[in-house]
Parts: sequence; C-alpha cells; structure tokens
Amino acid sequence: MLGYALFAVGVVLLLKGSDYFVDGSSALAKKLGVSSLVIGLTVIAFGTSMPELVVNIIAALNGNGDIAFGSVVGSNISNTLLVLGIVAVITGFKVQKSTVRKEIPFSLLAVAVLLLFTGTSFLDGFSLTHIYRFQGLILILFFAIFLYYLFELALSQKNGGYEKKRKINEYSWNKTLGLIFAGILGLYIGGAWVIEGATAIARAFGMSDYFISLTVIALGTSLPEVVASVRAALKNDVDLAIGGVIGSNIFNIFWVLGVSAVITPIAIPAFAALDLIILFAATILLFLFIVEGRKLEMNRKEGYLLIILYFAYILFLLVR
Repeated sequence: MLGYALFAVGVVLLLKGSDYFVDGSSALAKKLGVSSLVIGLTVIAFGTSMPELVVNIIAALNGNGDIAFGSVVGSNISNTLLVLGIVAVITGFKVQKSTVRKEIPFSLLAVAVLLLFTGTSFLDGFSLTHIYRFQGLILILFFAIFLYYLFELALSQKNGGYEKKRKINEYSWNKTLGLIFAGILGLYIGGAWVIEGATAIARAFGMSDYFISLTVIALGTSLPEVVASVRAALKNDVDLAIGGVIGSNIFNIFWVLGVSAVITPIAIPAFAALDLIILFAATILLFLFIVEGRKLEMNRKEGYLLIILYFAYILFLLVR
C-alpha cells in the first residue's frame, strides 16, 4: 500500500516540479541572453539527471552494480525512444544544426565508449565484467570536454539573444533561481518516491534487480525528462525539451556512471552489451530520422514509431 502511495505523490511532485523548472529555466535563458538549447543541455539536463545520479551512487555504495548500470542504460533508451517520441507526437519538431553536428554525435560517442569498456563482456559471451575506477575517470574526462563545448556554445550565443518563440515571463533573479531550485527539488523528491514506490510494487511481482533497473527504475528516473520535455513542448519551447533529453543522455553516461565507477567499480550484468547495442541503434535511428532529406526535423509518424519501438523493447525484456 505504501508503494502505491509513494508512487502517486511522486508523480504529483514531478508534475509540479517540472512546471517550476521549465519556467525558471526559460526565464534564466532570457536573462543570460542564451538559447533554450543551451539551458536544456545544461540546467535541465543536470536537473533531470539528478534521480539517476542519486540512484547510482546509492547502488554503487551498496554494491548493486546491476542496478547502477541498468538504470543508466534503460533511462537513456527510454529518453531516446519514449521521451523524444512523445515530444514528436505532441508537436513535430525541428532541431538546430549544432544538435545534428555535435550533440547527437556526442551522445553516440558516449554509448560507443561504454561499448568499448564492455567489449570484454561481449567477446566472452556476455559474461560478467566491470567498469573500473580508471575507466570512470575517463568518462568524467569526456564529461569535462562536453562542458567545455557547452561553455563555448553559450559564449557564441551570448549576444545572439533569446529566440522569441513564445512569451517568456520575466522574474527577478531571486524568483528565477528559486523556481529552478524548487523545480529540481520537486523533480528529485518526486523521482525518488516514484522509484521507491514502483520498485516495491515490481518486487512484489518477483522481478529481478537488473530487469527492474532497465524498466521500472529507468522509466522512473526518466520521468523528470518525460514531464519536463512534455511541459516544454506544450509551451512551444522544443529546443528546451530536445536539449534536456540529449544532454541528459550524455550526463548519464559520462557523469553519472563516471562518478559511480570512481566510488566503486561497477559490475556489468550478463547481456548488458546487447542493451547497449540497442541504445546505440536507437540513437542512430534518431539521427537518421532528423537528417533524412536534410530536413532537420521529426514528424509525428516518426514519433509514434519511436514509442512503438520502446514498448517492443520492453516486451523483448519480458521474454528474454
């Protein structure tokens, strides 16, 4: 009963927190004179990655590597297929050239590096292996390079002004930062309670930890991305939504897994390389949809296809 209550209250906190977070982030973008994409790739990506970071640190400290690894991979798969699919269905979206040339390739690089680290597992027939501390430091180094790129991107847009796609409320600095903080707090607590409630419900049905991490926990930690992206899309701020999702995928691998591995080596479960291959294929599919005919956009049909592929993946996990 407690699990259902935590899940319900967590969802409410996620919804309210996302409203505050999107409004505060948009107001911050206007104040700083940078684009929604930059704010999405930084503030929103970091804020919505907080549940993954907390879950992974706790899992790493408890020696639950399968949960730590599965939650990141599963979350990125749900971000790529489910979240962006939903955004495309709500409103077919265009993306900026930098997203195609740099952000999406950077997210592909993140998966490729992780695949390289788990190559031994793949060659050994998906036997158990680890992401060690030195590999965690390599992931964090890539994250630092990504942060440098974001810094350069923000500087290049500093004088470009905030794109006026919709009316943005202007707040004082205190209120703007207060909204962002309240939003992150709501997303964090809401995400944690949703995960705790959903995990209790799932374990009552006898599911394994790795399956729970790839599905229930992954979807739970992706709920901030889902809610924040949908809210941003409904408010006609698609760059905020896309930047948040792509940035979150990069944060999850380079920062969340990197920090977790530095704390303690992360055990990689059996068949994990196959899930990484699916994530890599999903990211490539997203890239192909966007660059098809050089249109730099996704339509509703492609969004529906991404959502169908996500539920096909869940079905595959059930029968695997």
